Amino acid sequence: MDYQSFLADRTRLMQSNAIREILKVVSKPGIISLAGGIPSPQSFPMDLFGVLVEKVMAKYQSRAFQYDLTEGFAPLCEQVSVLLSRRGIVASPDQVNITSGSQAVLDAMGKLLISKGDKIAVESPTYLGAISAFNPYEPEYISMETDDQGLIPQSLDETLQNHQVKLIYLVPTFQNPTGRTLSIERRQEIAEIIQKHNALLVEDDPYSSLRYQGEDAPAIKTLAPDNVIYVSTLSKVFAPGLRIGFYAAPEFLRRWLVMIKQGVDLHTSTFNQALAAEYLEGGYLDTHLPKIIDLYRPRQKAMLAALKKMMPKGYVCTPSDGGMFLWVTGPDGLDDLALYEKAVENGVAFVPGRFFYTDPSQGTGTMRLNYTMADEATIEIAIEKLAQAAKQ
Repeated sequence: MDYQSFLADRTRLMQSNAIREILKVVSKPGIISLAGGIPSPQSFPMDLFGVLVEKVMAKYQSRAFQYDLTEGFAPLCEQVSVLLSRRGIVASPDQVNITSGSQAVLDAMGKLLISKGDKIAVESPTYLGAISAFNPYEPEYISMETDDQGLIPQSLDETLQNHQVKLIYLVPTFQNPTGRTLSIERRQEIAEIIQKHNALLVEDDPYSSLRYQGEDAPAIKTLAPDNVIYVSTLSKVFAPGLRIGFYAAPEFLRRWLVMIKQGVDLHTSTFNQALAAEYLEGGYLDTHLPKIIDLYRPRQKAMLAALKKMMPKGYVCTPSDGGMFLWVTGPDGLDDLALYEKAVENGVAFVPGRFFYTDPSQGTGTMRLNYTMADEATIEIAIEKLAQAAKQ
């Protein structure tokens, strides 16, 4: 039977997530994976879950297992409103919505905002998950220029001058895949530019809590609130398997995003939201986050030191003050896929950088390295194997 004939036309742009496919290969015994983009299980507050479950059962009883509001479990919306206020974002509980992970927001925005052929402006490189979420809606991508400090504001301005852009997608803090962070000055410039052009920006912020040095930078949402949909998650600071994402959007768009969620999953897991509400209300995030920082900071430091010490001449690592990734650019002519294959033979894996570009001709000499899933000693061994592969 020809099942292909049943597929919608949009499926021609839907592809398997390249990183997921890579992880299947590197799950073999004996391979050290620097390819994943996931938090360390050691970062989960395992000692708290029993306490949180008891609190939820006592406080909410059967309500924690019932259908609930599409907008989000009210106690969690209240706590997320407080969390956002600490980031300088003014959003009442009624202006906060909860989703099944922040990835769900990206898909909902694609469904709401993107018609076939609409132009989406993205960093170059950009988050692969956003590309996967937007692709089924058949946009045209406009790649904007970046450097070691992230998006170059002039490139954004020129893009908006020369193209009818439906939305801009950015990860301004500890970007995936590069680990770069926009300076305050660039954030201010970007806020001015999107207001001047009456443009809509999606600010994806999953990593800003994972800062190991330097000063916090304000969310772009605080500088241009009417032009920004702010998206974040508890996956990196609580537990990713609970799938708790949230967003604050201009009211008109917020109402539409709620309507879309009604047709997808009705609401995010009530029990999981209740756990998250107790985690925030009880102040557990404040006490647990430093433990996560203490876990990841030395791992990033170990990887930076090993790259500097071991990699051959011509390999350059982009500076980063936090997050989960480092971005390495190789010498001219480097084939990242060939290096990946050689590295796997040597017992280490990474993600070839080309997969993070909407233009397939870009990124062929780059790689993304994750440091959250391996301890310092293992990271040093992994970089040594990577350096050997690079020399070979």
